[in-house]
Amino acid sequence: MSRQQIQIYLNERSLTIAAGMPLRDLQQQQCPEADLLIVNGYPCSDDHILAHQDRIVMICRGIAPQPQELEALMMARHTPGVHAKVKMARVGIAGAGGLGSAIAIALARTGIGFIRIADFDVVEPSNLNRQQYFIDQIGLPKVHALRDNLQRINPLVTVDSYYGKVTTNNLKELFADIDILVEAFDRADQKAMLANTFFRTFSEKYLVAASGMAGYEPGNTIRTRKINDRFYLCGDNLTAAGPGCGLMAPRVGIAAHHQANAVLRLILGEDPATQG
Repeated sequence: MSRQQIQIYLNERSLTIAAGMPLRDLQQQQCPEADLLIVNGYPCSDDHILAHQDRIVMICRGIAPQPQELEALMMARHTPGVHAKVKMARVGIAGAGGLGSAIAIALARTGIGFIRIADFDVVEPSNLNRQQYFIDQIGLPKVHALRDNLQRINPLVTVDSYYGKVTTNNLKELFADIDILVEAFDRADQKAMLANTFFRTFSEKYLVAASGMAGYEPGNTIRTRKINDRFYLCGDNLTAAGPGCGLMAPRVGIAAHHQANAVLRLILGEDPATQG
């Protein structure tokens, strides 16, 4: 590269341009239809003079980028080497309520390649206080509504939805081809059924479960605990929903993101419950 040239990144694609080029010239050359220009994370006027290593994003409002470009833009803030691993991962989520819907959205934004969601419930008005649905989705099967929401967020993720109950008879068929199963049920008996069936059925897969996230107790009481080499439990292991202690978005979301982060760490070969 000569002194008269600099390297920049346009929509995460490396380009070599003339030093001293204003942003408007780059726009005219590369994306004349763009109506939003962002330089290093901030909206910028078109007379901005570009500098070496600037990162520019040009956006056409209402038009989705091409798949390869979208993938690069979505994963631009990832640690190098992370995306290649998460893209190959296959994750199952049993339950699409407050935990499951938040977990699924976090994993889709992370770029997990394949997500299978199983649930038998429909979206109700009472769900909207903590679950990742919208008013116009009331009455829809949660797995179908969630699949649509995930595709709107990241169409590069393959989402497979199963509308029905997870039972001792179908758990193996539902989750045989996934790497990590996330338990996101409400009831204790459902949680116990899934865990017991899972460990009888699979000898090498991981299970990430949750227990205790009701009310508005301090968020720091929610933790990720290692139960054994294949089983991690997220929550405070204490606060169940009941009279005077409801399920609310903040703590449910904290527990859900503990679970999503545990999944990510397992994919990357890290222990979710320890540092370093």
